[in-house]
Amino acid sequence: MFGKLNEAKQKAEEVKQRLETISVQGEAENGAVRVIANGNRRIQEIIIDDRLLADKEQLQDILTVAVNRAIENADNVANAEMQAIAGQLLPGLGNLFGK
Repeated sequence: MFGKLNEAKQKAEEVKQRLETISVQGEAENGAVRVIANGNRRIQEIIIDDRLLADKEQLQDILTVAVNRAIENADNVANAEMQAIAGQLLPGLGNLFGK
């Protein structure tokens, strides 16, 4: 039993490291704002179309949408990775990480 727990802990750490290398994107306003994050939900880059720079409030609203979409996409990737690992270690347990 402890062997499986140690293996699960090691696999979880491997997934976390792999998620650092995975990029996801969230965008808003037809791509006028794009937010790139890694699988661990860390924002890597924000790209803003010049035409949005004139309206600060609009930019803030659109940026919020894009960031939230990027984080949601990162969550989806992380959940899929964890579910795959859980399924390998303990068949049937992988469903615990699903939505």
